[in-house]
This record gives sequence, structure tokens and C-alpha cells, in this order.
Amino acid sequence: MTPDKQTRSEQREEARAKAKLLREEQKKGDRRKRLALQLGLGGSVIGVVALVAFAIISASQVKPAAAPANMMFNDGIKIGTNLEAFTPNYTPAPGEGGTNVPNIQIYLDYQCPYCRDFELPNQSQIESWVSKGIATVQIHPVSFVKSPSDFSAMASNAAVCVAELSPNSFLKFNSVLFANQPTENSDGPSNEDLFNFAKSVGVSNETEVRSCINEKRYKSWIESATVRALTEPLPGSGLKLEGTPFVLVNDQQFVAETRGDFTSPARFAQFLQSVTVN
Repeated sequence: MTPDKQTRSEQREEARAKAKLLREEQKKGDRRKRLALQLGLGGSVIGVVALVAFAIISASQVKPAAAPANMMFNDGIKIGTNLEAFTPNYTPAPGEGGTNVPNIQIYLDYQCPYCRDFELPNQSQIESWVSKGIATVQIHPVSFVKSPSDFSAMASNAAVCVAELSPNSFLKFNSVLFANQPTENSDGPSNEDLFNFAKSVGVSNETEVRSCINEKRYKSWIESATVRALTEPLPGSGLKLEGTPFVLVNDQQFVAETRGDFTSPARFAQFLQSVTVN
């Protein structure tokens, strides 16, 4: 029998624990590097030991990936008119709403069941607004929900791969990931499955996308982005991320008073309208 999914309180505690663990791992890595350097200062014999120690340390650590260029909105990607991505070299043309449209920000974890509860009923509405140019949306993937399949980490890496290599396919891919979210404590999609999901939304640069997914190119970047999101005030709003999904419109948080509100496109549309009017 599949266990009940985590409560929001349990999810917040898991998020905090994940951030603490990642910070501790970073500190351990720094201490190991300092130790290797200190050993290297002791002479030729100890220098050999230091080189061996350094080799072991280097082999055990994933080389940090360069920051993905298209995740340039506080570790998120921004999508505009015609579902085109904002990139360092391209800005989508204004659509029906002109240049001053509401901006939706969503912090999410692809294994988070509450994120799926929000995304599935709301995604077509959000996609329509964005495609017409009457809103923009920023997606900020984080990874802290644990599961046997490691889908949270695998899917977030795949999402960043698509954001970098086929950014105009990102929002469609984001939706497909939630449509294929595995149930908790079950086996999830493989990297090959994730690549096939990407193909299904028509990504460009297929060969590079597959390599990026398979080699987990952005795994370490996602971990760092998750620590930033969980430990620092969110840019713009100054709020703290205590669980996912965390949804804002023009830096104002969407707070659902009931589960029905949270899964209601009409309720979210009402909130967006109220923020825009105010």
C-alpha cells in the first residue's frame, strides 16, 4: 500500500534538513581540500601522500557545472509570448498584454505531490496566458523530496538541460514531467525515459540533450540552487521558501486557504487579477 504523502509541515522539515545536509557536505569538502594542502607543505614524502589524497578527493567529487546561462532569473527560467524563453541573447516580443504584464514565479520540486496538484489543473491556463503574452512565468526547480527513484534530482537536472539546450520547449517539458511524476516509494522514469519525454515535446539539439541528461550535467548546480532557495530570502519578495510549490505573482504569494483553492484554476485566476489590479 502506498503511504500517505507528506504534510506541508513534514515537507518543510525535509527541505530544511536537505539544506543543512548540503551545507555540511560543502564544509566537509572544504576541510578535505585544506588538509590535502597542509599535507603537501610537509616535504617530498608527505607531498606524495598529499597528491594521492588530492586524487582521491577529486575523484570523489563531481566537478561543479558552470551556471546555466538561461537560468538567469534568480536560478529560474522565464517564459514569455509564444512560450519563448528569455535568454541572454533574446527577449520575446510583447503580446496581447503589452509590456507590463503580471509575472508568475513558481518554485517547485518535480517529485513534490503538492506541486503536481497545483500544476496539473493550472498548467493549461498558465500556458495560455503566457503564450498570448498576457503574463510571463518563471520556473525555479529545486530538489529535496526523497524517493527511491531519485526522480527529484534526475528530473530537475533534465529540466535544466532542456532550459539550456532547447529553451523554447521548457514549459511543455515542465508539464510532461509532472504528468509522469512517479508515485512516492515507487520506481520512477529512467534517464532514457526523461530523454524520450523531451523528444515528445520537440526539443532541438537532441543528441546534446541526451548527453546532458545522462551525465547529470547540472546535478551539482541544482544542489547549490536548492541551498540558495532554502536558506536565503527569495529575491524580490524577501519571503522564505518553506515548502513547494511556492507560487508568487508580482512577488506576492498565492496562499490557498483550502485544498480546493489550491487546485482551482478559477481561484488562481482570481488571485492573479487581484494582484494586477492592486
